[in-house]
Amino acid sequence: MKLVFGLFAVAAVAQPIVVEVRKFTSAADLDGARKRIEAERKGGAWTPDLLLAHSWMGRGAQAAKKWPEAEKLSIETRELCMEALKSRKLDDEKSLPLALGASIEVMGHALANTGRLGEGISFLQTELKRWYATSIRTRIQKNLHLLSLEGKPAPKMETKLFLTGVKMTSLNDFKGRPALLFMWAHWCSDCKAQGPVLEALRKEFPKLAIVAPTQRFGYVAGGVDAPPDKETPYIAQVQKERFPWMSEYPIPVSEENYRLYGVSSTPTLVLLDAKGIVRIYHPGQMTAEQLRPILSKWAR
Repeated sequence: MKLVFGLFAVAAVAQPIVVEVRKFTSAADLDGARKRIEAERKGGAWTPDLLLAHSWMGRGAQAAKKWPEAEKLSIETRELCMEALKSRKLDDEKSLPLALGASIEVMGHALANTGRLGEGISFLQTELKRWYATSIRTRIQKNLHLLSLEGKPAPKMETKLFLTGVKMTSLNDFKGRPALLFMWAHWCSDCKAQGPVLEALRKEFPKLAIVAPTQRFGYVAGGVDAPPDKETPYIAQVQKERFPWMSEYPIPVSEENYRLYGVSSTPTLVLLDAKGIVRIYHPGQMTAEQLRPILSKWAR
């Protein structure tokens, strides 16, 4: 499947060295991963694919909660990426921004998980400003939100275009009742699995409003390129077929909303309380069993 580069931190076709290193890191074998990278490099230049493979060592250490090692590896990856950027732009190809984005992500969480939450937030804020006009903006924003958004007012939402006739002027329209933001994509199988969970829960929690932001990705079924005037009706078709219940709720269509909310993976779920304060920011699926106690607290 073709993914829009910069919005989703997944290469369409992973290079063999990246696949092999990921296998090492999945097995928590960071020494094996480093040896495999060095064998591939053979003392030569660091290619973007090698940098991406290197970034997976930091992500492996993060997954294993080996935070000092994760921090060290993220610094290594970042320094190598910055050296590469002396001779090319970040978004000239796909692997380099993925590698740099991973190093920033790992560093932010390594700082936060070693008693330096404020430093981690400050680091991500600085990186967001530095790379704001590049493809990794959304990824940095996501990780900044993971560390700091809960307990704060929800970011403003662009409301220029809607998929159906149900509209809203802003999230302030829902003040006085809880609202769940369901960020979804027309190609996303996880979103299609999440849909029935939300459909059932909205009946259990009748006070709960739902807003279902989405965006255009530049293609339709089968990864066929499509301009906005072709993709928008295609998204509407998918919504009617797979999420018919969402026709009762606003479905704003905006690429900027995804950047503002750091939606680099779908689905992303954001729960606002009756005052518009974010109570849950969750990239990825959530089960009914996970959501029900949260909604019982904030959406009764």
